[in-house]
Amino acid sequence: MSEQFDAIVIGAGQSGPFLAARLAQAGQKTALIERTHLGGTCVNDGCTPTKTLVASARAAWVVRHAGEFGVTIGGPVSVDMRAVKARKDMVVNASVQSLTEWLGNTEGLELVTGSARFVSPTEVALNNRILTAPRIFINTGARPSIPDWPGLSEVPYLTNTTMMDLDTLPEHLVIAGASYIALEFAQIYARFGSRVTVIARGDRPAAREDDDISAAIRHILEQDGVQFRFNTNVQGLARHAAGLQLSLTGPAGDTTLTASHLLLALGRTPNSEDLDLPAAGLEPDKHGYVPVDDHLRTTVPGIWAMGDINGRGAFTHTSYNDFEIVADNLLDNGDRSIAGRVPVYGMFIDPPLGRIGIGEAEARALGRPVLTATMPMTKVARARERSETEGLMKVFVDAATHRILGAAILGIRGDEVVQSILQLMTGDLPYTSMQHTMPIHPTVTELLPSLLADLKPLR
Repeated sequence: MSEQFDAIVIGAGQSGPFLAARLAQAGQKTALIERTHLGGTCVNDGCTPTKTLVASARAAWVVRHAGEFGVTIGGPVSVDMRAVKARKDMVVNASVQSLTEWLGNTEGLELVTGSARFVSPTEVALNNRILTAPRIFINTGARPSIPDWPGLSEVPYLTNTTMMDLDTLPEHLVIAGASYIALEFAQIYARFGSRVTVIARGDRPAAREDDDISAAIRHILEQDGVQFRFNTNVQGLARHAAGLQLSLTGPAGDTTLTASHLLLALGRTPNSEDLDLPAAGLEPDKHGYVPVDDHLRTTVPGIWAMGDINGRGAFTHTSYNDFEIVADNLLDNGDRSIAGRVPVYGMFIDPPLGRIGIGEAEARALGRPVLTATMPMTKVARARERSETEGLMKVFVDAATHRILGAAILGIRGDEVVQSILQLMTGDLPYTSMQHTMPIHPTVTELLPSLLADLKPLR
């Protein structure tokens, strides 16, 4: 016999728990199903733990560079990886415990541990139970993509998930992939003291960024000792006395590379296979994502998909915003949708990248006049005062409407500064409104009016 609920939420990432709590608080009997741990990727092996590692790596960098600021310390700098991991675990565990206690004390909400699969559009099965509800919300997230390289199954390798268990310093960490996860880990472990090599199939890191931003990212990481091998593919792997050996093909022909550790950072795969979507009348796209409309509704009435699983955003903030949209539509009589969402994200190398809207290639493809400006971080007093002048600012503006189309802030506080531009774009305000403000000195944001004052036609 099935157990009746008003709502079922499958997955406890950054959408599911908050929506489940809102539904329960609204008087709806709700089941929240999670097969591993509350909080999803962000809390357990994504944002929260990696940013604690970024903080530890920056602390090591600051100590090593203390002499440049007139500060004298004694002896060589070393990193205790067990202590680094212990601090990371403490922060993560506190977040998970807080989430667990909050949800566990929410009246009308039942936490169910297990892997759910659809039986029908209104029923899911797990643990010899059948749960049914008129509304079902999918928030099962994504996992690291694993390639089918010959020999991979015979050697030890790490993903962003298993990397969180590492409490020793790799002698030589090889990272396959050159996007955001790969680059963050590359800098972290180079600053910890590992030799780090990044293998990239393309000709530059962070390939979705503009060429000049990508070049600056490469320079920043190379300053920390990261080595890159571009236009290189892995042909196979084998065990080696040092750990493992990679057979590569690239500009220098066929070569081999030995490593103590290998990290795979080659993208993400949606967790949709175990759901038995066809039983609910759902058909994933060719990549495994569950298609949704701008209100996060699937093609089956009564079923929504939120977070990474819907392919409409791959960040914690997009997932949480999915929750806000669904809650607004169902509980607040609103009409919010992802149609009005301004794309914005950060890459948390040090200094960080804040990115919003479109880049140069997209600006050129618009087919209408666009203004642009670029400013090196060397012109920012705050950056010079901290001896952290790596990076640049870049912006694109519609020449006719004076609306900002996109920007990249790579440099000190770039992940925070870009959110001032987010407010302009979300509020549909012209760039001139920022020029007429009086920002605080000395800050990084104060240079945005100066950047905008230098706009010229994009050639």
